[in-house]
Order: sequence, then structure tokens, then C-alpha cells
Amino acid sequence: MTALRALVAAAAVGVALILQVSFFPHLSWDGIVPNVCLLVVVGAALVRGPEFAAVLGFIAGLALDLAPPADHLAGRWALALVVVGYVAGRVRRDARSSGTLTAGTVVATVAASSFVGTSVFALSGLVLGDPIAIPELLEVVLVGVLWDVVLTPLVLPPVMAMFRQLEPDRSLT
Repeated sequence: MTALRALVAAAAVGVALILQVSFFPHLSWDGIVPNVCLLVVVGAALVRGPEFAAVLGFIAGLALDLAPPADHLAGRWALALVVVGYVAGRVRRDARSSGTLTAGTVVATVAASSFVGTSVFALSGLVLGDPIAIPELLEVVLVGVLWDVVLTPLVLPPVMAMFRQLEPDRSLT
């Protein structure tokens, strides 16, 4: 089942990447689009845990770094989504120990993950010399979080259901 899970995860990242770079730029808000790849990583993290999600985050981030119209150094999204996958996966472990994963927890996890991921990406850009001002950086982070939270009800339920179907005995109930 591991090969099937990897294939399905790669397909989910591929579809998310295509939507993110081809469809959502037409709906952008000041050039900021939702991070659908981040949502797939968070969905995987909430069902599969931090290890799987960190690996998926690296793959999704690297794909996002290399996909046109990439205008930054490769590796920044990979780093950001590895962190997101691990942190969101830790929420899964905490929810498993308490036995509940509510819709509010999922939305809060997406909001926190989006904030962390976009912040890591933006701050790594500052360190590497991207010409962006702090007020612009804050706008990008806040609009990115808003976009991701708005898309959560549309993206997370099917992604989480897909990962649960692959190995129901290991998923959160």
C-alpha cells in the first residue's frame, strides 16, 4: 500500500500545483494566490502524521519552487512546506491522544500552517536578499492565510478522505 500512497500523494500534489499556477492566478488578490500545495500537505499531515507530511511537503515545495513562473531561489518553498508538514502532523498526534479532530481544529491548523509556511518563505527571501519591504511582506502573509482558510472547506475534506481511504487502519477517526 505504500507505493499506492506515494503515487496518490504525488498525483494530489500535481493537481494542486497545476491549479495553483494555472487557474488561481486569474483570481489573485494583489498577485497573491492560495497555496493549494500547502493545503494538500496539511491534509496529509492531519491524516498520516508528521513524517509522511514532511516528506510530502519537501516534494510539493520543490515542485512549487521549480514550477513556472518561479521568481525565487529554489528550495524556499521546500523548506517552508517541510516545516508545515511537520507542525501540522504534530497537531494530528495531539488530536489522536485526545480523540477529537474538529472542523475548528482543522481550520485553525490551516491558518497556523499557512502563516508559518508563508512566513518561512518570506523570511528566507529577506535573508537571501529579496527586494521586499516589511509592510508588503505582512500583506502577503495575511492575504495568503485568508486565501488558504477560505479554500479549506473545498480542499481539505476530499484530500483527507483520500488519504484515509488508502490506509484506514492508520488514519484518525
